[in-house]
Amino acid sequence: MGSFCQRDLDLIGPDSTVAMAADRMRQRTVGSLIVVDESRHPIGIVTDRDLVIRALADARDADLTPVSEVMTPDIVVATSDMSIHSALRLMRDGPFRRLPIVDSEGALIGLVTSDVMLIRIGREFGEIASLIELETPAAANWCQPTAPNSTE
Repeated sequence: MGSFCQRDLDLIGPDSTVAMAADRMRQRTVGSLIVVDESRHPIGIVTDRDLVIRALADARDADLTPVSEVMTPDIVVATSDMSIHSALRLMRDGPFRRLPIVDSEGALIGLVTSDVMLIRIGREFGEIASLIELETPAAANWCQPTAPNSTE
């Protein structure tokens, strides 16, 4: 799963404020931050939606409210040796679009998102289709729409 894993991560501590989380999301142009403890173990995730629904809509003071009060706790994680199929199943069953990757000690080492997985899988299928098309000349004309008969 290493080729699908993002290693430049956007992190925040549980005691950081909602205002700090929002500012970091804006600076990094991301919609989520992984919440980690001192040992870099993921303990939650906070999304832009969490900030709106659990902080802004509840009229919480963004400068005083800690991320731990608005984050989604107890997140599901995967390991780097997990298959893509297993990771996709976890995401589908969740349902969620982000899956933190941890090492054998449970420390965060990366993140897989459904968006990145779909883009990479789509590219792979595109490359396979190109190879098949090159090797199968008849495939280039298969099921192509025909021009309307202009002689009628």
